[in-house]
Amino acid sequence: MIGAIPKMFLKVQLQWNVIIPSESLDAKGLALQKAIVVRLLEDFSTKKATKDHGYFLAVTTLDSIREGRVRQHTGDVLFPVTFSGLTFKIFRGEILEATVHKILKHGVFLRCGPVENIYLSYQKMTDYRYVPGENPIFMNEKMSKIEKDMAVRLMVIGTKYMEAEREFQAVASLEGDFLGPV
Repeated sequence: MIGAIPKMFLKVQLQWNVIIPSESLDAKGLALQKAIVVRLLEDFSTKKATKDHGYFLAVTTLDSIREGRVRQHTGDVLFPVTFSGLTFKIFRGEILEATVHKILKHGVFLRCGPVENIYLSYQKMTDYRYVPGENPIFMNEKMSKIEKDMAVRLMVIGTKYMEAEREFQAVASLEGDFLGPV
């Protein structure tokens, strides 16, 4: 079922309202268009992520700017904008390559793209054992190691969106074919 594999990079089309402060308005349309694009990019980077779309990576095209409406109390102008962009979202069942950034007795934390907290429990890497020390590792009987800064191929078994932090967390497993240190 190759067609059913979810993709972590998504192309999305979004509609946002871009607010331009009245002091930024200019009679020349080009300056206005530039102000709208700059503000859209600022809003895009500030928003970071949403539950539905994942992490915002890039605006690819500005599809339309509709007529602006003046806001009563501030004099700022609100422009409805439609644009396309790229996002990054991980899905349950997806195979990822992630980098180990913290090793604890009960598992490891990994990073993949903008996702900072992927947890791999020792219970989901059954043939590996914790080896304590100044630089702790997990090692199996074949002397394969999982250590800090190492790439590991894993399967996502669950994700959770943290609304307050605007970020995703995930839990992962090494149970399956071709999973483990790369």
